Amino acid sequence: MSSEDAKQRERDALVDKLKSTKEQWDAEANASPDGPDETDALLSKAIEMAIEQGKGWASSDEREKYLETLLDDEFIPPLFAENEEELEKSGLKDAFTTLHNEGEFPGKSMLDFKEKGNQQIAFGKKNEAGNIQYYRDAVNHYYEAIHWANRIVPKDEDFVPTIEELNDQDIDPYFTEQELDEIRSVILSNCAMAHMLLKNWGFVRDEAKKAVAFNSQNLKAWYRLAKAHQMLKDWEAAGDAIDSGLKIEKGNKDLLKLQKLLGDKVRKARLNRQQRERSRAERTARIKDVWRYCKEDSISLGRVSLVATVKDDEDDEGGDAVEARWHHHYPHTGQLPKRQLHGGGWTWPVLFVYPSHHQSDFIEHFAEDDIIAMRMAEMFPEEEDGNGETEMPWDYNNEFRCSNLAVYFEVHCIGDDGAGKQKPVIHPDSVERLTDQGSAMRFYESSRALKGDEGPEMANVARCMERKHLHQQRKAWIKKHGSLWATPDPCPVVQVHPAATLSQVLRHSNMVVPNFLVTVMLFPNDHPAHLEFLKEHKCIGIVEPEEISK
Repeated sequence: MSSEDAKQRERDALVDKLKSTKEQWDAEANASPDGPDETDALLSKAIEMAIEQGKGWASSDEREKYLETLLDDEFIPPLFAENEEELEKSGLKDAFTTLHNEGEFPGKSMLDFKEKGNQQIAFGKKNEAGNIQYYRDAVNHYYEAIHWANRIVPKDEDFVPTIEELNDQDIDPYFTEQELDEIRSVILSNCAMAHMLLKNWGFVRDEAKKAVAFNSQNLKAWYRLAKAHQMLKDWEAAGDAIDSGLKIEKGNKDLLKLQKLLGDKVRKARLNRQQRERSRAERTARIKDVWRYCKEDSISLGRVSLVATVKDDEDDEGGDAVEARWHHHYPHTGQLPKRQLHGGGWTWPVLFVYPSHHQSDFIEHFAEDDIIAMRMAEMFPEEEDGNGETEMPWDYNNEFRCSNLAVYFEVHCIGDDGAGKQKPVIHPDSVERLTDQGSAMRFYESSRALKGDEGPEMANVARCMERKHLHQQRKAWIKKHGSLWATPDPCPVVQVHPAATLSQVLRHSNMVVPNFLVTVMLFPNDHPAHLEFLKEHKCIGIVEPEEISK
């Protein structure tokens, strides 16, 4: 048997295998509950045609290779490719690109629309009536030119055109990647100019940025970018664009004039940025210092959601509940414990919450070795003049005396010691443990940004990040429990003896400090709200003074 006969048998066997595979696929499609869909029918027909025709191949080896490809599970017919990578794998990218542009000349169309845009700009400048429609038309022409530019397949740098390609240069021009990028840059720069004439400064900035991305030597694009940033009052970005343009042409009159006009504002903006960066570096050092101290002294930190809703128009009672529970915290977010200059001790921001009267007090610097009762006595002194009146206007029954108050802190993150590999599912209304320095730093920066310390733009970024965090918490909770209404049981509490120190509270095994803010609740002993609170929240312990605990 000749080698050619052997190859023919192999090809016949391959065709038979392809037929049997097709029959199997058809049977599976027919057996499905909905029957074969349009895609199944189209694929079946395509394979059938490939089997029956088997012609048009340059060689029998090419035909055999194609048949083998059809049986490959990873093969994607070019007709069904969803992206450029899948089209590349099909091996027919060049052919399909040529087919895509067949009968069309994207290079010529690009140049034609570019020229049309230029003409509209010229007409608009000559028009004495000031009709801005010319500039709008120019913008549309430039966008059309970019559309055609994106359909051009650039030639390699070492490309050598044939005689036919040289003769057809006027009808179907070709470009290298660099040439195409330079033309794109000019089109986008001209588009930015049209937007300048329309005073669409945001679009001027966007198109000029694209232009210098394609060609960093485009001087006009740098000027238009600087002008856009000037009108948008982004002074530092304007200065950067001016500097980039002057690197290309030091004596450019337009850029030098703009530099002189904006010099003071650019210098001030850069100085402010340097100050912000320096402040951020100092805050980073402080956060690291706080985290290191808490880690070494077994003080647990946590966080609550800094936003109550995921969307601006959200009307969610769950969000209102978060806002109601933690609203005392929000004005004081962004505070950090501080190391004392003398003695090396630490002071903490502390929040006294009075749920019975919906009031609170904030103490910015509460030393760790201070006794709780000493601060309480300063705020709620005992009766001395005999009139029985307290100083708080909201204390109608005069119950807020130091000796008449019970102190508690809530126990959060039950069953989560921070050592588990899998992150626990947290209800959005609950405290989430901060497990590493990075998460603590991000939370602190977000809390400051939301207060407006970094300006409105950063506040918006922080709000979006916090909303994403809240959305992920909600999704995880709903996936596990079915609904946000399936709230966890009220958290237990630990009572604090007034003679205990803040240090003892911080280092208690059940204490997790939310938002870097030590939060305790105070109730008049005989107030109905105190009794109701203890019915809902189980008291699981007491922080005794050191003398008693010893």
